[in-house]
Amino acid sequence: MTYILSVEEMKAFHEDGFLIVPKLINQEDVQELLDHTVDIMKGQVTVPGQIDPPPSDATIEEIEQRYVRIHQLHFHLEIHERYLLHSRILDVLEKLIGPDIMAMQTMLFLKAPEQVGQGYHQDSYYIPTRPDTLCGAWIALDDADEENGCVWFVRGTQYEPIHRDAQNVSHDDVNLNGLGKIAAKYTDNEVPAVMKSGDVAFFGGHVIHRSHSNESKTRFRRAFVGHYANARSWTHWGAPLDESRNSNQILARGDTHLPYATPKFGQNKKRI
Repeated sequence: MTYILSVEEMKAFHEDGFLIVPKLINQEDVQELLDHTVDIMKGQVTVPGQIDPPPSDATIEEIEQRYVRIHQLHFHLEIHERYLLHSRILDVLEKLIGPDIMAMQTMLFLKAPEQVGQGYHQDSYYIPTRPDTLCGAWIALDDADEENGCVWFVRGTQYEPIHRDAQNVSHDDVNLNGLGKIAAKYTDNEVPAVMKSGDVAFFGGHVIHRSHSNESKTRFRRAFVGHYANARSWTHWGAPLDESRNSNQILARGDTHLPYATPKFGQNKKRI
């Protein structure tokens, strides 16, 4: 069913820079992605250069520690493209940054027990769009909390510029990460995104955020993340140098005057 974003949710997104929509993704879909992560860790899914089978003598612990996150698998695997274009994700994005939506990036987080986090960063630092309309959509596959390394958002930083001069962005040492001084100005505004499986966090590209290490001994913190922008924003991010602007980004919904890619696995494939 189409998800209708409420006025209160729109207000929260613009005031805080992020919005958590509870139970946006049903548990059947979540389980499909969880099963997929297990197949990746066991080597039952391979992508040359990105996912290799584990050594035959690897222990369970070694298999679980092989990957923290994997980028851009929607170019190779139908399941990643399908969840990048999940209709309920697009329903929310249509109101936040739409109505025309460009799908740009996927990341699959496998964050096993005791794996590291990521320091302060802004996603638009890495993925620039003009006009600046980048938005992330973080699907929690496992319950996420402070123990297993949930994301922390700094409320209000959606109005910060992109700090391109900041040093050591994404470094987990707050004293070395140049965004640490910026985040420190927002006293008591850093909040943990505590989420249940199937919840989705939407957050603007300027929002400063980070995650800590997974301190759990037994729990994963798996997530499927997509990045999107208004389809009438220009970007050369992710496109080969010999291709035209926006040519590598999928037009997920709506229309645009700019070049775009179509889903690799076809419009007639199963859509969620």
